[in-house]
Amino acid sequence: MTSTQQKIIKNKLGLLNLAEELGNVSRACKVMGYSRDTFYRYKQAVDEGGLEALVDRSKRKPNLRNRVAQEIEDAIVDLAINEPALGQVRVANELRHRGFSISGAGVRGVWMRHGLQTFKHRLKALEKKVAEEGILLTEGQIQALERKKVDDETFGEIETEHPGYLGSQDTFYVGTMKGVGRIYQQTFVDTYSKVAFAKLYTAKTAITAADLLNDRVLPFFEAKGGQLLRVLTDRGTEFCGRMDEHPYQLFLAINDIDHTKTRVKSPQTNGICERFHKTILQEFYQVTFRKKLYRDLEELQQDLDAWIVRYNEERTHQGKMCCGRTPMATFEDGMKIWAEKSIGEVAA
Repeated sequence: MTSTQQKIIKNKLGLLNLAEELGNVSRACKVMGYSRDTFYRYKQAVDEGGLEALVDRSKRKPNLRNRVAQEIEDAIVDLAINEPALGQVRVANELRHRGFSISGAGVRGVWMRHGLQTFKHRLKALEKKVAEEGILLTEGQIQALERKKVDDETFGEIETEHPGYLGSQDTFYVGTMKGVGRIYQQTFVDTYSKVAFAKLYTAKTAITAADLLNDRVLPFFEAKGGQLLRVLTDRGTEFCGRMDEHPYQLFLAINDIDHTKTRVKSPQTNGICERFHKTILQEFYQVTFRKKLYRDLEELQQDLDAWIVRYNEERTHQGKMCCGRTPMATFEDGMKIWAEKSIGEVAA
């Protein structure tokens, strides 16, 4: 599937997911800019043909004479799901041992037809098979799935089920202020709703990292009836150290919050916070420092707090779960949906 086709599916699927989450087709169509007729046409296509039906199909008929035999194609698909880490040449060699003759390029052609062209695509197919059939995984399959989870978190593709499921925290160097010195921002973003918190400090330490959670984040979740379960950070000294003496690590342990760290020497350490830092730099700091001369840190913090309120409550967001809503609206809707789901599971 081409990147253009993937984008088409993503846009159409976003409309269907938003309508299901809101429980209101009209509201979802208004947010996404589609008509109700379009929504029901997409829904019927998915019901009848799955996600692939959302791609605009070409009317050209494929030339089937050059296709591999069906038994070889079935063997390639089966091997792609059962051994997702194998490359196209390895697959061709494995099939040759079974008496099938096919090149590495031929293997890739079959992968392309079935949406298995990358390691990540093949892992998704494996996950789907496990969910549908409940098969027992081999040691190699388990390792591959664990590797995918780590890679996703490293590059910002986060598995998040509800508000508070996973928070992303990072340190942002703001700059130097006359009479104050270096200024650092501690940042926290809820990966589900994209609700963000930011607080300024004159040092980058484990104490300041814990203070943001204690002063802003945990009180917010408590007021909303939620709970922060896990935090993702990079491996900076303000976040990592000996469990028995590091203030940040001790704070997480006391509050029963799990800690996940990004991969060592990853070029993209904490994608969600990195994207937020780019936004706050362009939309707040680069603007406010050209309009106003700050005398102290408290004055800058006041303006930062006002911007954060607008970001959370007024500025629409194009995140995976937001779909054009504000982060706060996404958070509140997510809390309601999660509460209803939890009650349903208990009742069942």
